[in-house]
Amino acid sequence: MAGNCCFVVGETEPGAPVEPTSRGSRRRRLDLLPSVKLVADSAVAPPLESCRKRQKCETPSPASSPSSSPSSGLDLELKETRKSSWSSERLASEPNPRNNSNLTPISGFAEVENGFVSDEPKFGTASTCGRRRDMEDALSIHPSFYRKNTDNLHFFGVFDGHGCSHVAEKCRERLHEIVKQEVEVSTVEEWKGTMVKSFLRMDMEVSAINSNRANGEDRNTMSCRCELQSPQCDAVGSTAAVAVVTPEKIVVSNCGDSRSVLCRNGVAIPLSSDHKPDRPDELLRIQQAGGKVIYWDGPRVLGVLAMSRAIGDNYLKPFVIPDPEVTVTDRTDEDECLIIASDGLWDVVPNETACGVARMCLRAAAEEGHSACSDAAKLLTKLALARQSSDNVSVVVVDLRRNRT
Repeated sequence: MAGNCCFVVGETEPGAPVEPTSRGSRRRRLDLLPSVKLVADSAVAPPLESCRKRQKCETPSPASSPSSSPSSGLDLELKETRKSSWSSERLASEPNPRNNSNLTPISGFAEVENGFVSDEPKFGTASTCGRRRDMEDALSIHPSFYRKNTDNLHFFGVFDGHGCSHVAEKCRERLHEIVKQEVEVSTVEEWKGTMVKSFLRMDMEVSAINSNRANGEDRNTMSCRCELQSPQCDAVGSTAAVAVVTPEKIVVSNCGDSRSVLCRNGVAIPLSSDHKPDRPDELLRIQQAGGKVIYWDGPRVLGVLAMSRAIGDNYLKPFVIPDPEVTVTDRTDEDECLIIASDGLWDVVPNETACGVARMCLRAAAEEGHSACSDAAKLLTKLALARQSSDNVSVVVVDLRRNRT
């Protein structure tokens, strides 16, 4: 395979002979070294989380030197990465020949507004098609998307589409606006109800669009691969992992198997729970609604969908529902960062490993003046590719430290 999002794992793929003495081969081997070292030094010890949604294989890693610790190895990896070809300039300039999707980091920084320092958190993102034919993930980043009383609210969302990309794209365009409208008419204590209403409204909009397209209407409203297959529009959906960050709270709403993880004083705290069809409460809900979970390459609703909640997927209602699970977490001075990512990361990288990578980036950036969140997002995406993730990979890292140095 070719393309900037594949060369990390391209050397391990069968059927792709490369002249061992060529200049291109030497360059690719040098580009691969930082990712292999990251896997060997920091990501081997924790066991992989079980996930039967898709086939995956673990990249064998060479034994680490006894004299080197995971921390020192990852520090070296960060320094090598910044000097390597995985710079933001190269990532932004080299397109993926398969779908023109780049592994493009985006960073956000606090700015001065009217003489005062904005409370917008720093953030970084990275997204790549990976080994998939099409890019169906979408990211939604809206710092200070609404001011309630004296508090700025910040919106971060990851949407992992299935069947096609247009539901995830619609969520990226509209969900933050719907949340803003619902927040305007709610109180601070109504976060759970506000987010549930927002997700249900989003699902209604998507269902209306899918229905119109299935009836031959509004075919020109979107451009995607299923535009000529209108009867299949009801078979399109998307997960939604959304975090609204306020000065005092972290409100996480999750629908599907994308995930949000808080790193607090070195401890990985999951703020969402994956909606898998074989999760005991989800299995019971599906059966009570008259549906079945069939094991076909893993547990699937009616043998089709490997998640029990999603926005869209009209053909699987009422077994697959858009209702999110909402958690409201108080922020503390020990909070370090929030990681929101699609299952392309979580299928192969445990929560603890992801937080370890992000923490190391925060520390290294404080010492060298680099963008910590952008570094973390890029490294986590590289790690998922090196571990043979077979899915699209999208990562958002938000800096939650109150006193950044």
